[in-house]
Amino acid sequence: MENGDVFTPLSDITGQNGAAKVQKQERQESQAPAPGPRATIQDPDKAKRIGQVHFKAAHGIIIAFFTFILVLHILGIYLFTSGFLLTRLVLDHTSECAIPPIDSAKAYTAGDAEKGCWHPKTFDKAIVIIVDALRYDFTIPFEAQFEPTNLSAAASSPSQAPPAAPRHFHNAFPVLYETAKNEPNNAFLLPFIADPPTATMQRLKGLTTGTLPTFIDVGSNFAGQAIDEDNLVAQLKNASKRLVHLGDDTWHALFPDYFESNLTHAYDSFNVWDLHTVDNGVTEHLFPLLKAENASKWDVIFGHYLGVDHAGHRYGPDHPAMTAKLNQMDDVFRRMIQEVGDDTLLVVMGDHGMDAKGDHGGESDDEIQAALWMYSKKGIFGRTNPAYATPPANAKIRPVGQIDLVPTLSLLLGMPIPFNNLGKPIEEAFVGKKGADYENLATVNRLTAAQIHRYQHEYARARGLDESTRATALSLWASANNAWSSVGKSKSNSEQMRNVYEAYAAYQQDTLSICRDLWARFDIPRMLSGVTILASSLVVLALYARVLHGDRAEVTPVFFTRGAIGLAFGAIFGVGVTVFMPEEARSHVVILSSALYGVVGCASTFYSLKYRLMSPIPNSIWGWTSVIFTLALSAGFAANSFTIWEDEILLHFLTTFGVLALISSFRQKRIADRTLGVYHSILFTVLLRIASFSRLCREEQMPYCKSTYYASALSTTSAPWQLVIPAAAALLIPTFIKSYYEGTRNYQHNATLWIGLVLRFGLFLSAAYWTIDAADDGNWFPGWENILRITKRFLAQIVLFISLGFGYAIYNWSKPLLNVIIDRDETRKDQTGAPKEAITVLGFANVHGSRYALLITIWYLAVAVLQKPMGAGAISILVWQIFSLFEIIDTNNLRHSSIGPVVLGLLGSFHFFKTGHQATLSSIQWESAFIPLAKIRYPWTPMILILNSFGAQILCAIAVPALVLWKVKPQKKGLLSMLAKAVATHILFYATVNLATTMWAGHLRRHLMLYRIFSPRFMLGAVVLVVVDVVSIAVALWGARMSMLSSAEVFGFGG
Repeated sequence: MENGDVFTPLSDITGQNGAAKVQKQERQESQAPAPGPRATIQDPDKAKRIGQVHFKAAHGIIIAFFTFILVLHILGIYLFTSGFLLTRLVLDHTSECAIPPIDSAKAYTAGDAEKGCWHPKTFDKAIVIIVDALRYDFTIPFEAQFEPTNLSAAASSPSQAPPAAPRHFHNAFPVLYETAKNEPNNAFLLPFIADPPTATMQRLKGLTTGTLPTFIDVGSNFAGQAIDEDNLVAQLKNASKRLVHLGDDTWHALFPDYFESNLTHAYDSFNVWDLHTVDNGVTEHLFPLLKAENASKWDVIFGHYLGVDHAGHRYGPDHPAMTAKLNQMDDVFRRMIQEVGDDTLLVVMGDHGMDAKGDHGGESDDEIQAALWMYSKKGIFGRTNPAYATPPANAKIRPVGQIDLVPTLSLLLGMPIPFNNLGKPIEEAFVGKKGADYENLATVNRLTAAQIHRYQHEYARARGLDESTRATALSLWASANNAWSSVGKSKSNSEQMRNVYEAYAAYQQDTLSICRDLWARFDIPRMLSGVTILASSLVVLALYARVLHGDRAEVTPVFFTRGAIGLAFGAIFGVGVTVFMPEEARSHVVILSSALYGVVGCASTFYSLKYRLMSPIPNSIWGWTSVIFTLALSAGFAANSFTIWEDEILLHFLTTFGVLALISSFRQKRIADRTLGVYHSILFTVLLRIASFSRLCREEQMPYCKSTYYASALSTTSAPWQLVIPAAAALLIPTFIKSYYEGTRNYQHNATLWIGLVLRFGLFLSAAYWTIDAADDGNWFPGWENILRITKRFLAQIVLFISLGFGYAIYNWSKPLLNVIIDRDETRKDQTGAPKEAITVLGFANVHGSRYALLITIWYLAVAVLQKPMGAGAISILVWQIFSLFEIIDTNNLRHSSIGPVVLGLLGSFHFFKTGHQATLSSIQWESAFIPLAKIRYPWTPMILILNSFGAQILCAIAVPALVLWKVKPQKKGLLSMLAKAVATHILFYATVNLATTMWAGHLRRHLMLYRIFSPRFMLGAVVLVVVDVVSIAVALWGARMSMLSSAEVFGFGG
């Protein structure tokens, strides 16, 4: 032992010779002479306690330092995001019934809500029904959408051929199309185009205010706030209309206390596994209100069906469950047509569509193309062209914007148009049954345009915009007014009236374009400040991780102390500077000041330690490989094609590493290292290719990509053969992990319990969950649905308890995985005449790594149960690859190299895609939240979603300390420093990717693909960085602390 090291003697480990040792010590003490000057005698227990205190203090400071880095990351991301994903300025003005935006036509007297505020009303009552995610092509018969298939043409060009047969969503909801076609004066059906993001909360805002959402609003889809701007629901409430709501409880977050409490029934909206509760509840309470005796109890009913949306999320659109849901809706509206009153307007619409997998949130055609159907027994609807009587065959023909619903409903019900509206009246509702009443059409468009003009005037004044910004719109406004003035007493069907209508419509379209541009303006100073914070914190992290030489544990207290003081001083300085600044600028300056002073304080340490700084230029092939991988990946995000195909590029990077590791392993001197290195390099690369078969294609990859993650490209359920994957993983993965432990003789004590029994049992329960889920989805046991759902949910809860409850208990209380064997040689005696002993410690060479690696398997079980069967297979392969990577790093002596943490970063990113995810909002697997839960529960629901979405990155972050600890001697000095270095390098990889995606999103903010490709990738990079930061601190470093303290109980602290 080196001087100063403390350890527990082997006799204490084994419990042998304890009494003899005590008796010998007592004899020595009794025979000792009187003491002279006191000598320094080191007490092993006391030295161990001192070493433990020093270790805990050093570890705590390292935790604090990485928390400081986390704070910098959060501040930088927040500043950039608040400048990049802007929310529009909401005006609190409200339209009033008695004050129209322009003089009324035909001397109509405004102000009487009973007759119509600005225009004569057409209906006294309305039933407004949202069928969530009702895509337009769900309502059009298959035969009307596609020509008969030419088989010879299809054979020559399969990718261009239309489908040969209807899908499950075809011909299941024909009532809307039939009534619009057969009764054109009573109904019309049109494509209803949503403005992205296509999340329900944002769509409801647009459908009631007539305004455009901004991208950042998507975050409030799950934490909605009441709408505080003028809207149709508020106008109806202000006019003392009796409002009833049935269905999706999102409405109550947006419009609290607006609805008749005794008639309103709201239902939880986010349990996508439940297809029927909400729909059955809406139907149950809606039809009694249509009876004559209840007609006086309500004026407007808002109903919101969720079954179609949930069927899409759970199964995808091409599934029998979707057919059943659409058939149910068809029956509901056929009945409603019969029972609705003569003076009641019936409106049915989708708030958005769904993509090929049944998800939504982005801006693909399938996600934005919803349907709008209006029906009235009055027979007032018309078409300007007889050919328009048949609904459009697809959503590209005669679409209307969803914001157009607001002025249409407002005028039909005699309400003022909400102040912030940007939509225009829908032509079919105002042109008259003969399709020639252009006077009425011109009148309602004039009123709407005038309200838009009033809004734009107030908005320009509030924002300080100059007239040149809307010069074109003002010119069109003047031209439209001149056209109206010149009409005089022309007939309502004259060409002049048609020109007036078109002139006001042109003004509305131009103003809408201006608003889109205005709300796409970015706060460049905030964005630059965010990038500055992220870039400067990255430099500090890079210097700390790769340039600083020597023991980091010794100097980290200085880094943290100076950084924390800088943060605090910067915040105080920022608050003082901003006292006289405008409100909106204060947070910007305070955050920027605090972060930059923190960075400067931390970076000043490098100047003090400049003698310990090495050259930043890599000095090995592995160093250069790490840099090239990281920078090439980061630079590539500037190209949309690179971002789209990121999963394939990661595969090539990781394969390159496998090949380099193979070459390096062949060059090792020791045969054992050479053999192990070659085997695991080949295994690592082969597993990559196997994992690559799990694929979920994004829309932009078509037709060059084929999805295999689900049963089909149009499904979100697993194929029956995929159910074998979790069972195979349960059978094989614990065995493979066991082989790594047996290779170092560490398959002892708690490892045999956890890996050999508990982990395998948990994985089999996970496989059983997905088998029961398939039985539930496929209706294998009719009438047993509730029992199946309760059972599978209980199984998932057991697995999570086994993992994070029992698993952590084993980990925290586990002793080092050692086995001490004592052989007595009776033929050889010591000085006392006792037989000599030969002591063998099994597992000594990997005491740190074997114990810590249990933590990886604990979290593996928690992540695996929350993945679909194909995803569970990918996660299992990831864990196998992680253990192989440990062997590659050890046999090639790469513990100090940056390649290990960087490859783990690449591996986590690669398996993110292999678990059925993409850098798109629509690929979020919301249904995973209900694997162990029946309804949303905070904070568990978000945590489950994070484990499902970022399970691969989480496991790789947890694995980072094992790169250092695997197969190191128990008392190796500088282990804590090596841990800090490895964790910092891993975070550095993600920080570099995040900085790159942030910069490219800012630089390409006018790119056509910004919100489809670059913005989602930036958001993914930011979230992953924060998640990895938190996991590295709370799980990896804390887990390493527990493991190292446990080993030190036996072997002491090596430094």
